[in-house]
Amino acid sequence: MGRQNKLMRDLLGILKDKASLIKATLSIKPITVAVLRATTHSPSSPPPDHRIAALLSLGNDTRPTACATVAAVMDRLHSTPDTFVALKCLITLHHIISQGSFILKDQLSFYPSSGGRNFLNLSVFRDGRDVETWELSNWVRWYAGVLERNLITSRVLGVYISDPSSTKVTVTTTLLNSDLIRDVDVLVGLVEEICRAPDSLHFQQYDLVYEVVNLVGEDYRSTQQQIVIRLGECGERIGGLSSGELVELTRCLKRLEECRERLVVVFVNRKRNDAFWDLVGETKVKADRVVEEERERERWLVRLGGPRREEGSESTRGGERVLRPSQLLMLPYGGEWLGLDRVQRTVPSAMA
Repeated sequence: MGRQNKLMRDLLGILKDKASLIKATLSIKPITVAVLRATTHSPSSPPPDHRIAALLSLGNDTRPTACATVAAVMDRLHSTPDTFVALKCLITLHHIISQGSFILKDQLSFYPSSGGRNFLNLSVFRDGRDVETWELSNWVRWYAGVLERNLITSRVLGVYISDPSSTKVTVTTTLLNSDLIRDVDVLVGLVEEICRAPDSLHFQQYDLVYEVVNLVGEDYRSTQQQIVIRLGECGERIGGLSSGELVELTRCLKRLEECRERLVVVFVNRKRNDAFWDLVGETKVKADRVVEEERERERWLVRLGGPRREEGSESTRGGERVLRPSQLLMLPYGGEWLGLDRVQRTVPSAMA
């Protein structure tokens, strides 16, 4: 019975595709035709390369054509209740991000500060026709979340994560320390989103889901490269980072290390890249060491009787001026601890 239902579902999908293509062809809408051919109801395989190429070629024309192309894919995505169509739409959008022309990519840009948090709007997607489509709906929601995070991360970094050439144009030496830590934080956020893959990993035996995981795996590899670039820069600046920045960097790297085992499960039989994790661990140890040295220095100053600076307090709090290191050395005189500046004023007068 289940097999008959599946066959009937696939047959209805084929008929829908035929009807949509005839309608689009008669209305002379080449963009719609290109989108329909790339996002059929067939569950057997991802969009063929030549269908993706035909759609991407539309982005080499004018900006209005590129805008209409992206709008057609988004309309198809948001109007379908079909799991397979939704996955193919997301794969198509992924190819636009990685291979599309600048004007095509630009149509997918959005500003999170302007309410673009859930751009693809698939957090409640459900295809309840049968158990299979219900489970595959989890993959649709996850994949949409990864692409959303991909776009947010790309906007923060100023380069597209999915673009293979992104690491060639990345420059970090001009970044402020705070911006450098911010970049690490947003990149780790993308890795965490990838780790939220559904537990039904056996669905990777489907060519469609396998292609999704493969594309996300390429993004993960690019994300690793972006992290390596920034950790290298952090290593160069480690002595110049503030205590707060070091603590934030350590927190980000700890979150990243917590993703390691899950990534091995999601991307089974793929290169583990131990060198990457060694760098993460080494950078975390360096940051921890510098933080501990700073804390030890503060404890040493307190033992000498110097003022303890409270976290978040102003250096001039209470009208006190900042003391130079030479002034923090305290000497006993008259039953109290005196700074060198007071000793220089007090001792001669006492001797007189």
